[in-house]
Amino acid sequence: MAESDGQEKAQWITTVIMSSSLQGHEISASLKNQQHRIRYSDSVEIGSIIFSLSGVAFLLADVQDLFLTNREPFFDKIKKFMTIHRNGFLLLSAALHGSKEWDVMFRIQQRFLGSNLRIIPVHNTAEAVKLMLTVAKTTSKPHVDSVRYRMLMAKTQIVEQSPVWKMLHQSQLDCSLLNTS
Repeated sequence: MAESDGQEKAQWITTVIMSSSLQGHEISASLKNQQHRIRYSDSVEIGSIIFSLSGVAFLLADVQDLFLTNREPFFDKIKKFMTIHRNGFLLLSAALHGSKEWDVMFRIQQRFLGSNLRIIPVHNTAEAVKLMLTVAKTTSKPHVDSVRYRMLMAKTQIVEQSPVWKMLHQSQLDCSLLNTS
């Protein structure tokens, strides 16, 4: 992917720890195809995807499976996931997010209200992978520092270009001229 200055953007590659249950999953294949290092583990929660260098974890769940099973074991699974990962996301996958799917999401939100669980609906594997990589990349150490710096620079530029700021600055100059005369 070329940037405006003609240089090629470096690809971000990281290590991903995944539940062994996802070994044959499309997400695993997609991350491998993008050259990420995948490590499988039996000791992480089933359906977990962990970006350890970024400190974020994702729990993958198919909404259709929740329609067919008792939700209590799933809620227990989410609770365990949230006690282990303080920066956790629940990816609810459904091809179409209709009223039934939104109802499931609402029930999960009600159950975990006040926790640090963030629920993100996704439609397919490509969307889930893109989302996970975006979150993981923006929370990784070198990139989070860059984002903070750019936000500070944008804030400074907005304040300096603000007509209100210019008016206040001008009124302060007028007051200082009145006080010196």
